[in-house]
Amino acid sequence: MKNIVYLFLLISQVFFAQNGFEKGNALYQKGQYQEAVQEYENVIKEDKQQSAELYFNLANSYYKLNKVAPSIYNYEKALVLKPNDPETLNNLKFAKKLTIDEIKEIPKVGFAKLIQNFTGIFHYNTWAKISVVIAFAFLLSFIGYYFSELTLSKRIYFIGMFILIVALGLNISAGMSEKNHFDNDRPAIVFAELSEVRSEPQKAGAAIFLLHEGAKVYVIETLGQWKKIELTDGTEGWIDGNTIKEVK
Repeated sequence: MKNIVYLFLLISQVFFAQNGFEKGNALYQKGQYQEAVQEYENVIKEDKQQSAELYFNLANSYYKLNKVAPSIYNYEKALVLKPNDPETLNNLKFAKKLTIDEIKEIPKVGFAKLIQNFTGIFHYNTWAKISVVIAFAFLLSFIGYYFSELTLSKRIYFIGMFILIVALGLNISAGMSEKNHFDNDRPAIVFAELSEVRSEPQKAGAAIFLLHEGAKVYVIETLGQWKKIELTDGTEGWIDGNTIKEVK
């Protein structure tokens, strides 16, 4: 009986989410962006299985309303679920043009950057799926090697097994590296119209620079309500945690 009730609630939740998503899309098409935002936000509140498409459409609605921080925030949320999506990246670029702060991005160099570029090609879940496929191929090669009676066939299967085991190791390493990067990467968006970044985690600390709505920062430490942040140009400081919203 409990399983039936759970299944009913699950189906109802999925139906509500889909229905709300479609309502939001219809309102967006009519140019009723505020109403569309409300529908999308309701889906996010009620539905635990959120999608990149949902956040993307929500971001578009906020962009149409000229709400900088919410639009950038939701584009970033969409990219967490669907990394490197060209359409989202393109729209995010336009949204960032509405921000005031011009923060330079210092490119990382060296071997560590090369590794990050490689592991960042796929989401860590994708690396895991690829590893499963390779492991299955390795199993088939082992079976072929074990049952093959021809010397040439055994050699081919053996070489294939060697290549696959190396590929499997690389995939697992890439997935673990990407998962570690994902867990430690804490992007956040400034929601306050104007925020002071201080030298210390207290209001008495000297204000070292200002950030405006929509600026992207990276949280590297939390102390009470204060968060130590880093910008893409390497600048660091402490900001009131209530003025920013973490993407993940």
